[in-house]
Amino acid sequence: MIQSAIHGFILALGLILPLGVQNVFIFNQGVLQRPVVRAMPAVLTASLCDTLLIVLAVTGVSLLVLNVIWFKYILLVGGTLFLVYMGWATWNSTPQAEGGGQQTFTARKQMMFAMSVSLLNPHAILDTIGVIGTSSLQYIGSEKWVFTVSCILVSWLWFISLAMAGRLIGTVDKSGKLLKWLSKVSAIVMWGAAIYLITSLV
Repeated sequence: MIQSAIHGFILALGLILPLGVQNVFIFNQGVLQRPVVRAMPAVLTASLCDTLLIVLAVTGVSLLVLNVIWFKYILLVGGTLFLVYMGWATWNSTPQAEGGGQQTFTARKQMMFAMSVSLLNPHAILDTIGVIGTSSLQYIGSEKWVFTVSCILVSWLWFISLAMAGRLIGTVDKSGKLLKWLSKVSAIVMWGAAIYLITSLV
């Protein structure tokens, strides 16, 4: 039981740590939203989407769905369009110095974007299915669900920590220059991910 929990925790942490569109978006919302509780729509949505993907991967449902060729293409095209638009929106949501005016995402827009980078990201989905789903096959019964819960716990803790780290950076940067730079980098990462998806279609 303990072994499956540790395995799930380490595995999920290894998958979620690398810089990706989902991480960049959550961190950026932590930077932009004041106070950080206003970034919770993005955090909760991303966490719930990851929870859904992990459960589907462990139960084998997602593997069956992705075997449908046309669904893969819809996923790729939809993911590309969302990432291009989200990069544009992030590029234009540059914050000003602490205490100044700023253009931030509404709760609804945060949720929409968090869902897009979570559920319309074929690379993340395939990682979840290929790594977490496959690794769960060695467990049965309660051990499998301990493994699953451990993976889910990592997502929730990680996204909350990312938003808080972003808010800390936003508080320290009084001039607003670092925040402006981070917004531009975030947009570039999103556009880079979109280009990656386009190459997958070719």
